[in-house]
Amino acid sequence: MQLPVYAYGQPVLKKVAKDITQEDLKELGNLVEDMYETMYKTNGVGLAAPQIGKSIRLFVIDTIQIEKDMEIKKGIKKTFINAQVLEKSGEIFSYEEGCLSFPEINGNVERESIVKIKYVDEDFVEHIEVYEGFNARVILHEYDHLDGKLFVEKFKPLKLRMLKKRLENIRTGNINPSYPMRFYRGR
Repeated sequence: MQLPVYAYGQPVLKKVAKDITQEDLKELGNLVEDMYETMYKTNGVGLAAPQIGKSIRLFVIDTIQIEKDMEIKKGIKKTFINAQVLEKSGEIFSYEEGCLSFPEINGNVERESIVKIKYVDEDFVEHIEVYEGFNARVILHEYDHLDGKLFVEKFKPLKLRMLKKRLENIRTGNINPSYPMRFYRGR
């Protein structure tokens, strides 16, 4: 089932997400499957649980779908639970990113080219793996969501000033996204 994506301004996007127990995961039912479906229907390559209103340490990634377009050596399709970045290394490079919580907003973000990450999969088996290039970038973007960090916070100040009105329109729901979204209606 496609879930609504929480838009910029939703408080859940700024919270540090909580770890998940194996019992929690069972209670979440089809959440992982629904997250993949939501990601695909919104043309994303990654989706973090806070983006669907759940403040838990879970994200999904599928870069296999864009291997050829992005010239990725080997894409990945994985579910990351309770992820911990152990090390970021390699060349820092700038690349234009987007985010499903910020429709039609793109901007250059500097990130390390290599990430070493520890996580558990859907069977709660622990993994420690190293990713590089575009895969590392997507992992780091989604991982930031778990810590309440947003990609626009990495934009240069001039870029942020130029986007101020567009960001406010997203925050207030004054947009017409191509996929279901939830906007913050608080004060």
